[in-house]
Amino acid sequence: MLVAGRGPYLAVEEAAGWAVRYASYDEEKDTGVELPPRARVPMTTDTPFDLASLTKLFTSVAAVQQIERGTLGIDARIGAYLPDFPAAARHDLTVRQLLTHTSGLRPELPLYDRADDAERLEALRAEPPVGVPGTYCYSDLNLLLLQHVLERLTSRTLDVLVHDGITRPLGMTATRFGPCPEAAATEDQRRPWAKADRGMLRGVVHDENAWALGGVAGHAGLFSTGRDLAVFCRTLLSGGSYGPARILGPDFVELLLTPPGLGFGVDQPWFMGELAGRGAAGHTGFTGTSLVLDPVTDTFLVLLANTVHPRRRTPPDSRPRAAAGTRVARAVRGA
Repeated sequence: MLVAGRGPYLAVEEAAGWAVRYASYDEEKDTGVELPPRARVPMTTDTPFDLASLTKLFTSVAAVQQIERGTLGIDARIGAYLPDFPAAARHDLTVRQLLTHTSGLRPELPLYDRADDAERLEALRAEPPVGVPGTYCYSDLNLLLLQHVLERLTSRTLDVLVHDGITRPLGMTATRFGPCPEAAATEDQRRPWAKADRGMLRGVVHDENAWALGGVAGHAGLFSTGRDLAVFCRTLLSGGSYGPARILGPDFVELLLTPPGLGFGVDQPWFMGELAGRGAAGHTGFTGTSLVLDPVTDTFLVLLANTVHPRRRTPPDSRPRAAAGTRVARAVRGA
């Protein structure tokens, strides 16, 4: 699914392929077991996708909304909000470090292997940085910690914050945390290539940690469509407003998107292609999703794919993302 637009115009909205094609993955033959043609589900422009790490953008916006309201300090210490998280407090981790992946926390913690929610929470509370705070290391744990900060600060769960503060005012009715039964299928999730044995997934979150946490997590768990994400992109490119709704002021959108970006990556050609280079901001998701905003040309690109169907490949191939970004950039330039 590809959606691209410039200014107020939606220039491209195209769907191709299958939302559900495989019944399972055959490990011996290293190929997917295809469903009979009548049982397959074609992709449409209304198909929702598991956004994977694009969820981080919504968590980041929710955090900056609190910064705008003055209830959250961007350079405040996490321990001020979560005194019962001793590792974060002891190492003086800050909100800015979580939003810029400079906390020093390791990329992932296997919460899915913990027995229950209490053990998962205790593991997150006790997890210290393994790198030097202030240096970049992309980590899901940053957004999980930020989720706890937001929920403690507002006394509302993340799904409610995203709905009330972002998706409802913008009319993004297809964007929500799962379950989402009509979504494109993802993976025949089994060890050894995956971290859990869950079978063919459709409509439930693919990320193992988000699944273990009940489907609502700061780093993954949202489902959405190309059209809804176009609204999200248009809102940010318009300084935080869409129609009568305003979710952020222009200065705080600029804070989100200015290098190094808060939640957003800036000028990363490996997935942006030739859109990178002048302040383009965006993110990718492990399931095959990506989003790019180019404030200079007022252009956005959303690419949604279920590239982990029927199973993930490591490392994932981002060449199609970069190629799409390059084609959009050249179209805008008239090349």
